[in-house]
Amino acid sequence: MRVHPFIEAEKQSGHNVKRACELRGVSRAAFYARCQGTTGPRAVRDGHLAERITEIHRHSRGTYGAPRIHAVLQREGTGCGRRRVARLMRAAGLQGRHRRRRQVTTIADPSAAVRPDLIGRAFQPDAAAVDTRWCGDITYIPTGTCQFDQGS
Repeated sequence: MRVHPFIEAEKQSGHNVKRACELRGVSRAAFYARCQGTTGPRAVRDGHLAERITEIHRHSRGTYGAPRIHAVLQREGTGCGRRRVARLMRAAGLQGRHRRRRQVTTIADPSAAVRPDLIGRAFQPDAAAVDTRWCGDITYIPTGTCQFDQGS
């Protein structure tokens, strides 16, 4: 919630700034500090921490997210919370990489008959018999005919 416009308007109209600050629940020192544009100690600390987070993220080649960066900072003795690290990473536009979820390509039918192995698991090409063994797996291609749940 911004309180500056109300207090500034009261100040310009010649009213008491102390009373306006009391009505808004803001100290006069905080109001004048904000008017001067000085940054508070937390903002200064956030700036230094954001620089260090960016450096750690770059050193990890962009793979570390907030939990790992927080662990590195804790090992170094820098006291801060994981959520603060996540907030500063969001503000800096940094994001860790994560592994992709493994895609289920085949759902085995337990009642299906076992097919015979006609080539004896020998998948290497035979120079003497060209074009005699062809094999492939197209089960990863969705056809829209199967109604199984792919998420399990």
